[in-house]
Amino acid sequence: MSLDMVGPEPRPERFAVEEIRRILEHERDARLAQLRVIDEEARDAEHDFVQAQRESIRRVLKDIETAFARLERGEYGLCEDCRRPIPVERLDILPYARQCVSCCRRRAM
Repeated sequence: MSLDMVGPEPRPERFAVEEIRRILEHERDARLAQLRVIDEEARDAEHDFVQAQRESIRRVLKDIETAFARLERGEYGLCEDCRRPIPVERLDILPYARQCVSCCRRRAM
């Protein structure tokens, strides 16, 4: 899957909104399917491990929902921290990314 560029400017509107929406819906559906599988297999697994998996998936689902909201506000593709455009390559890999790589690294420190 690739995020199509609408124009040459590195701004949020460079993305085709419907394509982004489709990608985010696919990501959300995949995470919801993961939660269903975890719930089905939870009977046989260690509780702490299963709970950690659930929480991780729920965090991603929250990020996906935030990406939908940012898309609606016209802010999709902008770093929440520095407000610069997030590179298309990063969004191809992580369509619900909220920060550019530099700001993400800075937060991790």
